[in-house]
Amino acid sequence: MKSAIPFRVVGALAVAGALAFSGSPAMAAVSSSHRPMAYTCTGGEIPSGTYASITIKGDCSVPAGAVIKVVGNVDVRPDASLDAQGAPSTILVGHNVNAGSGSTLGLGCQPPSLTGNSGHVCYSDDDTPDVHSTITVKGNVTATGASLVLLNGITVKGNVTLLGGGGPIPWSIKNNTIGGNLTVIGQTTEWLGVLFNSIGRNATLVHITLTETHPGASGAVYVVRNEVGRNLICTGLTPGVSGGSGGVNVVGRHAIGQCADLV
Repeated sequence: MKSAIPFRVVGALAVAGALAFSGSPAMAAVSSSHRPMAYTCTGGEIPSGTYASITIKGDCSVPAGAVIKVVGNVDVRPDASLDAQGAPSTILVGHNVNAGSGSTLGLGCQPPSLTGNSGHVCYSDDDTPDVHSTITVKGNVTATGASLVLLNGITVKGNVTLLGGGGPIPWSIKNNTIGGNLTVIGQTTEWLGVLFNSIGRNATLVHITLTETHPGASGAVYVVRNEVGRNLICTGLTPGVSGGSGGVNVVGRHAIGQCADLV
């Protein structure tokens, strides 16, 4: 089974190198009181702290070891990037994470030693193999027209909604705990996998087109070993859908459409 590639530079991966982040300074509102203030990042690393909200306007990342609390929303503006795949790191978002058109959003990482499956590569200062991130979003994660979304090992109390977008790097929704619905609609991208998630309500995958053409490519949307509280719905997945090597999904109610046999 193929593992998605993180967009932080890891080793000599050329495809990730194209999305390396700039080192320009971030900008934050300054307060004379102890109340958290809104923070705007125009590039570089987001420091540990408590913020009223975070707005991403450039290429921004969360360094290994960071501890960040956001009272309100995290908003990734169109064409901006948020790379929160460092470990160990802890992020708590009180409301929602939103990503705009052309943006890249990477939240979370877990090593195979923790997940018991392929995991997702973590970036750490000392390359310790067992470190992981801890990311909790109390509201929803929503991306509209994003070029890349990587959600790996995070907890979302509400819904995850990914609408449109896509690009030359694989998308990964893996090892997450989602309290509400997972909705993935309208992507055209190289590869997309929904794997090893716990989804409280419905999982819906509609009109996803894969462009992966290199030799050995599976040509299928992977829907593997998810636990879905209600319905699993798959329609318009081109060129097809795969449950991996014997992996099946556990569905509380019905599996519908192309995923009917993946339970």
